[in-house]
Amino acid sequence: MTAPSLAPDKQGMSNDARQHAPSAARNREPIWNVLRHHLPKSGLVLEVASGSGEHSVHFARASGPEVVYQPSDPDAQARASIDAWALASGLPNIRPALALDAAADAWPVASADAVLCINMIHISPWASTVGLVRGAGRVLPRGGLLYLYGPYRRGGRHTAPSNEAFDRDFLRARNPEWGVRDVEAVADLAADAGFLPPVIVEMPANNLSVVFRRES
Repeated sequence: MTAPSLAPDKQGMSNDARQHAPSAARNREPIWNVLRHHLPKSGLVLEVASGSGEHSVHFARASGPEVVYQPSDPDAQARASIDAWALASGLPNIRPALALDAAADAWPVASADAVLCINMIHISPWASTVGLVRGAGRVLPRGGLLYLYGPYRRGGRHTAPSNEAFDRDFLRARNPEWGVRDVEAVADLAADAGFLPPVIVEMPANNLSVVFRRES
């Protein structure tokens, strides 16, 4: 895991609300190569913590118009960026960004066919992960998809020395509530929320795709 900037770069013109997350350009195609095998052919995809909005645009374009994307973020500047990217794309299958706090007991979306969350779990308190998994359990139907992406520990150990340094020097040094999580702990949360054991796919830069299906 390469240490990212927490604040995406703004587009060059001052009146352009679009932000650029360098990691999005690097990981969007590898993520899509996993997602395309699991996303529904039609329906609503809720993205939690959409950040700059670049992932939403890329996936909405690749999915086609029958799959509608609902981006969200708790940060107003991020939502402005998301909506600016969506407008610039001209795509009809991206809804306006919603204010959504993953840790909240209620979300502004009652139901979705899939929930995506990319690079949030390690840059947020554990309560956000708990809320994310429980919220996904509320809004997804039986068989619904919960897709997570980012760095994780496996078996209580980091998967690479770079991830260990990232966890120690970049995450926990900035906020002791942040940190690379144990994938087994996330899977336990998901099991309690009615999800089957995950399918785990190793990704570039020592990241993982973690794919859950809702059982009940």
